[in-house]
Amino acid sequence: METNRGESDLSRLVLFNPDTKQEELVESDPQNEVDFGSAIFSEKTDELVGTTYVGDRRRTYFRDKSYEADYQQITSKLPNREITIAGGTQDDRKWMIVASGDTEPGERYIFDRDAKSLTMLYRVFEKLPRQHLASMKPIRYKSSDGLEIPGYLMLPKGPAPKNLPLLVIPHGGPWGRDTFGYNSLGQFFANRGYAVLMPNFRASTGYGKKFLNAGNNEWGGKMQDDITFGVKHLIAQGVADPKRVAILGGSYGGYATLAGVAFTPDLYSAAVSIVGPSNLLTLLDSIPPYWEAGRKIFHMRMGDPTTPQGKKQLERQSPLNSAAKIKTPLLVVQGANDPRVKKAESDQIVIALRDRKFPVEYIVAPDEGHGFARPLNSMAMFAGIEKFLWKHVGTRYQESVPREVSARLREITVDPATVKLAKPVDPTAVTMPTPSQPLEMAPATYSVTIALGGQSMKMESTNTVTDAGGTLTVTETAKMPQGEMSDVGVIDKATLAVKSREIKQGPMTVTLAFDGAKATGTAAMGGAAQPIDIDMGGPVFADGPGALRSIAALPLKEGYTLTFRNFDVMKRKSALKQLKVAAMEDVTVPAGTFKAWKVEIKPADGAPGEHTIWVDSTSRRVVKMIATLPEMGGATATMELTK
Repeated sequence: METNRGESDLSRLVLFNPDTKQEELVESDPQNEVDFGSAIFSEKTDELVGTTYVGDRRRTYFRDKSYEADYQQITSKLPNREITIAGGTQDDRKWMIVASGDTEPGERYIFDRDAKSLTMLYRVFEKLPRQHLASMKPIRYKSSDGLEIPGYLMLPKGPAPKNLPLLVIPHGGPWGRDTFGYNSLGQFFANRGYAVLMPNFRASTGYGKKFLNAGNNEWGGKMQDDITFGVKHLIAQGVADPKRVAILGGSYGGYATLAGVAFTPDLYSAAVSIVGPSNLLTLLDSIPPYWEAGRKIFHMRMGDPTTPQGKKQLERQSPLNSAAKIKTPLLVVQGANDPRVKKAESDQIVIALRDRKFPVEYIVAPDEGHGFARPLNSMAMFAGIEKFLWKHVGTRYQESVPREVSARLREITVDPATVKLAKPVDPTAVTMPTPSQPLEMAPATYSVTIALGGQSMKMESTNTVTDAGGTLTVTETAKMPQGEMSDVGVIDKATLAVKSREIKQGPMTVTLAFDGAKATGTAAMGGAAQPIDIDMGGPVFADGPGALRSIAALPLKEGYTLTFRNFDVMKRKSALKQLKVAAMEDVTVPAGTFKAWKVEIKPADGAPGEHTIWVDSTSRRVVKMIATLPEMGGATATMELTK
């Protein structure tokens, strides 16, 4: 078992007795530098034969001399490589070997321990010209308080390491780390002429509890100093040109980018934030209630917004609140369906700079979430990034790109002049709509396809209604690869207000009761049920399995609009939706061709999660729906009536 319990700073490998609760130390880092890495076991005997640790580079220690001798034989044949025993035969006589390094993305070999032969199976990225790749070297420097910061530096191949343009790439997490080896992002920019700094700032994992905990409450503070002082170190060494320093990062790295230009406005010549949170309060607010254990860790690591002191700290550390100080040309990259870093945060930064007539560029992919998953979007994004950096830092970029890439870049590039924030909606003004007709009650079966990144998953959904006198019970079931899902809702027959709901899917069970503006119930996500007791601010409409039928019962006509209230099951709070009838269209689905109202529904606060439904104007049946699923990285769900 790996543990860092007790006074020990570094995690260690122990033998744990679950009966006596006693631990026996097996091993910790012989260099007393980093946490325990991994264990190597014999396929034949299951005995521990070796251990690894990841410091500046990967280190391997053997307890079995024959293993060590064969490992050394491999390293002699594959010098300057990180060698990993990825598996072996049951008799331990043949090993699967992975060899990689800073200029080698990865090779697979079979090592015959009897013949001492090494046979290559394949290389990843076999067309990549290794001779043009940049080398990586570990570096260390002191931060503002004297703490030593480890990191890596990549230098472009060719020019002398003097007065180079520098690109800082803070890693995401922030509770992770960069390691020695092939880094595609670093190689891309080293190829464009940059020295690339990848700092393992405090709060990075793998360096022990003290280093990790040194980052507590230090977003935008000492964690940012660790990045800033890395830049200063390379300038002092003569490696970096102080007038040509840029910063780029994604997720936490995107936050560090925004913090860099907001809190050290004179340091950088250009900056690229990729899905970077600009408002730490809204970031923490996006954590769903069923992550309660994780929420406590976030509050400990970042700051507690439930206390006046913590809230003030987080406000100070949010780059959005210092946007007026930004003097660095900025490119903001955002996925429209990001459930964590809301598009509104990026919109606000863009608007703040635009209104000051300060250079800002904006890329928004409508089909992406927290990071870009689709290859075409990624290629378009990097084509835009390298040209942006060329403009402001003066390095080179690839002018000729495939036609589809340049076309996609044009499609996802947003004119800052067009960026608008969603107008706030007064929740007290949202009331129950009046249906124009009774709920349509015919049984319905739908084919459902969920698509993401060129892959799709198909399932079938059924929706039925039973009349219980003053109420209607709507039941929806879906057969999914993970099992069957059921959602049962009870709605008032006259007003269509939602009265109750029960959701069952795998280990999840949610029961809800709505009484006026009150929502009560329980939610269990595989563990103990958590209570729900929320003031919704008003009654709930068009939510759960009866949602689409309820919308179809409204007085639909072109231009009709409505704001209504849902219950967000994941966040366990009220959520306002806005509805608009856009047009009448002919729609063909497996059940036939229909003249249908096209109804567009979106969150009132501008968050991701748009739905478009088509309602047959004659029968008032919902014949089709297309929905964006931000919780699935911007996947698209298409539902079509089959019968």
